[in-house]
Amino acid sequence: MSNFAVRAPWEDILFNKKLIEDVAAIAVDTALLQGVLMRTKEEPNTSEVVNYAPFSLLPSVVPRSLFEEAKAVQQDFNLLVDSVSQDFQFLKETLASTVKVDEFVAQLFKIYKQVLDEGMVQSVFLGINRSDYMFDCGPDGNAALKQIEINTIAASFGGLASRTTDIHRHVLNVLGKSEEASRLLSNRPSEGIAAGIAQSWKLYGSCKAIVMILVEDIQRNIFDQRYIENELWKRKIPVIRRTFCDVSKRASLDKDRRLYMDGQEVAVAYFRTGYMPQDYGAKGWEARLLMERSQAVKCPDIATQLVGTKKVQQELSRPGILERFLPTKPEAVNRIRKTFTGLFSLDMGEDGDKTVAMAIAAPDRFVLKPQREGGGNNIYGDKIKMVLEKDGRSEKRSSYILMDKIHPQPVKNYLLKVGGGLHLTECISELGIFGVYIRQERELLLNKQVGHLLRTKDVQYENGGVAAGVAVLDNPFLL
Repeated sequence: MSNFAVRAPWEDILFNKKLIEDVAAIAVDTALLQGVLMRTKEEPNTSEVVNYAPFSLLPSVVPRSLFEEAKAVQQDFNLLVDSVSQDFQFLKETLASTVKVDEFVAQLFKIYKQVLDEGMVQSVFLGINRSDYMFDCGPDGNAALKQIEINTIAASFGGLASRTTDIHRHVLNVLGKSEEASRLLSNRPSEGIAAGIAQSWKLYGSCKAIVMILVEDIQRNIFDQRYIENELWKRKIPVIRRTFCDVSKRASLDKDRRLYMDGQEVAVAYFRTGYMPQDYGAKGWEARLLMERSQAVKCPDIATQLVGTKKVQQELSRPGILERFLPTKPEAVNRIRKTFTGLFSLDMGEDGDKTVAMAIAAPDRFVLKPQREGGGNNIYGDKIKMVLEKDGRSEKRSSYILMDKIHPQPVKNYLLKVGGGLHLTECISELGIFGVYIRQERELLLNKQVGHLLRTKDVQYENGGVAAGVAVLDNPFLL
C-alpha cells in the first residue's frame, strides 16, 4: 500500500495561465525535436505530413513503492506467460467455452492445434510483453497496484516512451524545476526490446536471415516501431516491413520449413498487428498459419498470444493455478497474486450464473471485458446490464469475463493533443512495464524488465488508448 495524497512540486504553476501557455508551446516544439511523432489521421500512410504524438505537459506523480513493485513483478509475469504457453492442456480446457462463441479466438486456437499436431519446428521463443496496471485507491487514501491486463502481442509505445522523458525534463528545467528534472527516470524500452529481437535473431543461426515486422495496412504509429527497427539496423540486422497480405502472396516454406519472404530467409517475425479480427480475412489467416508452421522465431508464437486472452487472465487468478505454473517459486506467486483484482468467470453453470446476477445488480462495480486487445473494447456501467440481460442466459456470455473496477486517484494535468486546446484536466494514469524473455527449447536464456510506459487520460473517458486518441504519453515522477 502507498499513500496517494501527495502534492506535485509544481502544483501551483498549473493555475498560472500565461506561464502554462508559454511552456506548452515550448513542450510541443520539444516533442517534435525529440521525434515523438505520429502520422496524421488524414494521411496515415505517409510521413510527408506528421505531428506530435499526444502527451502530458507535466509528468504525473506515481508512488515510488508501487512503481518498484510493478518493476519487480515483471520477471515473474515473464516466467508465468512462458510456462502457460507450453501447456496445451491448460489452454485447451481454459478456452473451451470461449472458442465456441468467439470466432477470433477459435481461429487462433485452430492454428495452434494444427501446428502442434504436425510437429512444431520452432526452437527459439521470444516474448515481448507489457503488463498494465492502475493504482487502486481506497477511501483511506492508500493505493494498491492492480493489474488491468498483460499484452502478449504488439505491445506498443516502447519507441515513443524512450523519447518522452527528455520532453518533460526540458519542461521542468524551463519552469525552474531543475532538481525535479534531474529525478526523472531514464527509460529506453526500445533498446531492450530490440536487444531481445537481436539475440533471438542470433540464436536462429543464420547471419543472412532477416527480421520481418508484421504491420497493419494503416500505419499511423510507424515512428514508435521505427525506433526499434533502427536499433536493429545499428546492430547490422536487416529488417523488412510486410503485411499479412504480402506474406500470403509472396512468402513460402522450404522442405525444412524455413520461412522465406521475397526470397529472403526470415529469422524473426515480430508482430505489430494480428491482435484484432479485422487484421486478418481469409488471406490473413493463411499467412498466419504459414508463419506458425515455420522455424522462424515468432514474437509472439500463437500459444503466447492465447495466453494474453482475458479468459486465461481470469483463470490464472483462481486458487492454486499460479502454483501449477510456478511450483518452486512461492515468492513469485505471492508477488503476482498481490496485483490481481477480482476476476470472475461467465462460463455456463452455477458460478457463471452468480457472476451474471452480481453484475446486473451492481454494474458500476465492474468492467465487462471481451477477448480483445487494442483499446476501446471494454463495457462499463448500465451497458454491462444491457449486455448481460440480453446474453446472460446463453453461451455467448462466455466470450466475456467480469473484472472489479479499479478506482485510481485523479490528478490535474494538461493533456496536449493536436487541435485539442489547453485545458486543466482531471486525469488518471495507467502504468505499463515492458518485459522480454527468450527460451531455446526448454532453457530460459533471458528474462528482463526493460522499461515502462505511463499513459494518462481525462477521467471522463472509460475506454481508449493513445492510438485511439483518448490517452496521452506521460512519465512517472516518483514520490
